[in-house]
Amino acid sequence: MKKYVAYGIGAALVDTEIKVTDEELAAMQVDKGMMTLVDEARQAQLLAHLEGHLVKASHASGGSAGNSMIATAQFGGPTFMSCKVAADADGDIYLADLAAAGVDHGLNGARAPGTTGKCLVLITADAERSMNTFLGVSETLSTAELDPEAIAASEYLYIEGYLVTSPTGLAAAVKAREIAQAAGVKTSLSFSDPGMVEFFREGMAQIVGDGLDLVFCNEAEALGWGDTDNLDVAIEKLKRVARTFVITRGAAGALTWDGEELADIPPHKVHAVDSNGAGDMFAGAFLYAITRGEDFPTAGRFASLAAGKIVANYGPRLAAADYPALRAEFFGD
Repeated sequence: MKKYVAYGIGAALVDTEIKVTDEELAAMQVDKGMMTLVDEARQAQLLAHLEGHLVKASHASGGSAGNSMIATAQFGGPTFMSCKVAADADGDIYLADLAAAGVDHGLNGARAPGTTGKCLVLITADAERSMNTFLGVSETLSTAELDPEAIAASEYLYIEGYLVTSPTGLAAAVKAREIAQAAGVKTSLSFSDPGMVEFFREGMAQIVGDGLDLVFCNEAEALGWGDTDNLDVAIEKLKRVARTFVITRGAAGALTWDGEELADIPPHKVHAVDSNGAGDMFAGAFLYAITRGEDFPTAGRFASLAAGKIVANYGPRLAAADYPALRAEFFGD
């Protein structure tokens, strides 16, 4: 039995969510449904434009891998997170959220000067989220933040695909995969965003290396990786680089491939208000389920239920008490 079920690596961000209209997105020249990297000045410009809007989930820790590791831990699977925060108030918030969720990390000593990363999440009436991210010190996340002992003590390594945007982050992702493979730890990767596959394909291929144990992606990312508009073709191309994988499909549910069988996972029907964090929750819940011994279809159904709960609420995660309640509802324990 390993100490951790998963070891995550990714950007540490503090989210601010604001409800906007499609017209406002267009006026601000924000790409809908995408993650766009911005500098601090551009983020401030957007916030000034949106002054007076209703803000939801302000000052909640975010970041893709962080959200997933928190979810896995809250369901009952111990996790570890490698990330980088500054010695500022947002860094304090981020580490406090990890601690509250029971996620271990290696940031107990001196923190870097500078600014902790921030993500401005713009939510439209159709529940789509458009993210404008200032990475701050997360842009310099590097191999120095890796903990080889914690990786070796984990069942899965979970890599956030957003790391391809930073040279040092990419190097850290590749090194983490190499450490995990040398230690016999299973490797997993989230493609994170269609733009990561489209514009950083070479870096993503470096993370993939000779192949991974598990890939998480949505349908757009799968099609982008396969360079096709045919999902069946994309699935066959994913099989070349991943021994197992999950493709989330929004309102159409998900597909899981356990290495032998492709299973169609039905969606959990909800009234969607905010898709921020849905994919992260799906991955975190799925990792929890498979590391407790569930098969892929069962893990997929649990992850679909958990992701449905997220999109029915504002913010990237649930209230702490909701995780054990959801686990009990589904698994009966």
